[in-house]
Amino acid sequence: MFKKVLIAEDFESFNISVQKILEELKILTMETAHYCDDAWLKIKKGLRDQNPYDLLITDLSFDSDYREQHLTTGRELIAAVKSEQPTIKTIVFSIENRPEIVDVLFKEQKIDGFVSKGRNDIKELKKAIKAVYNNEKYTSAKLKESIKNKNSYDFTKFDKILVTLLSKGMIQKNIPDYLKENNIKPSSLSSVEKSLNNLKESLDVSNNEQLIAHCKDWGII
Repeated sequence: MFKKVLIAEDFESFNISVQKILEELKILTMETAHYCDDAWLKIKKGLRDQNPYDLLITDLSFDSDYREQHLTTGRELIAAVKSEQPTIKTIVFSIENRPEIVDVLFKEQKIDGFVSKGRNDIKELKKAIKAVYNNEKYTSAKLKESIKNKNSYDFTKFDKILVTLLSKGMIQKNIPDYLKENNIKPSSLSSVEKSLNNLKESLDVSNNEQLIAHCKDWGII
């Protein structure tokens, strides 16, 4: 079983619950951090001391307060940790349950397990820790089915360009001018409108603002 575990969680009740699970699994060395920056410092210290953590359990969202932070989300923490210690096992324990978010975490941030906070989360987290220790990926059955069945859209390079321009504040009717100036085809207004409408229909969103939000959540832009 894991020998040294770091818990990054800002709510005390969840923190205590995770610690109890680790105790039941006979994991003797566990440390906690209420801020992502503190967790990052602990990870770096472990590496410096040649006594690294072998498992990180982290939430995705952390409430802001009076203290200024450089790393403010679990995703930022995971990215920082993986850049220095790519082999560390990582389990996300979060209230987030949108399949698209979980899918991106596995595919792009290379997490090993995801457990959604809620009913049966303690049992799920214990299963996740055991599975990840055995080099298996773990996602709760409900989330796994949602990811499998979600409407996956194959974003083209052109799609990404359009959404990126919108996210930077460019008005839709001005996009064709940008495309023509940069020799990007197709560049007609009708092509832009058709592509954006197809995106919104496929992702089941009604406006450009929701489209941008979805693409940011998925890590597309």
